Amino acid sequence: MFSGIIAAVGQITHITPRDDGAATVRLTVDAGRLGLDDVGIGDSIACSGVCLTVVDKQDNCFFVDVSPESLACTVGLAAPGPVNLEKALRLADRLGGHLVSGHVDGVGEVLRFDPVGDNRLLEIRAPESLARYIARKGSISVDGVSLTTNSVDGAAFSINLIPHTLASTTLGCLQTGSRVNLEVDLIARYCERLLDPPMFAGAHR
Repeated sequence: MFSGIIAAVGQITHITPRDDGAATVRLTVDAGRLGLDDVGIGDSIACSGVCLTVVDKQDNCFFVDVSPESLACTVGLAAPGPVNLEKALRLADRLGGHLVSGHVDGVGEVLRFDPVGDNRLLEIRAPESLARYIARKGSISVDGVSLTTNSVDGAAFSINLIPHTLASTTLGCLQTGSRVNLEVDLIARYCERLLDPPMFAGAHR
């Protein structure tokens, strides 16, 4: 589990196909300013919103294996480039953002990325299937960053990005047409499950 508060921007430096018959690839990630002293093999690190398992580490780099399914359902992991990094939460950590599982729900498209003073107005179109989970003033994760929606119009939603977020994450590099990993609010999914009795129809027959 994560909070969506990015600790560092790292860099995917190498992508190596694995000889496992499953088309898995191994990523080498330069952790940048993310300290790895307390990271062990088997720990989870979110890479641009995708929860991945550390399989090895060396100096200031860590290594993760990514399945074809993960590559097909996300963006930003199939080529070298910058990634937002966050270690998994500990129970004693502050929850500065919102509960983020690191399981990407879909890929959105940037419709607008306009300057508003020192800020940026970011508008994203989510997949239609996710629209019901996105609420005005609600929480959403964009490339692993915990953000609050300003407005919602169908499957499109807007966010105001402050200078700190722009400077401390990869979101400052977005442009119209960019694709981003989206994870909707976990609580919204559980509420739907609890409030939709037909989903349980026949469960005990």
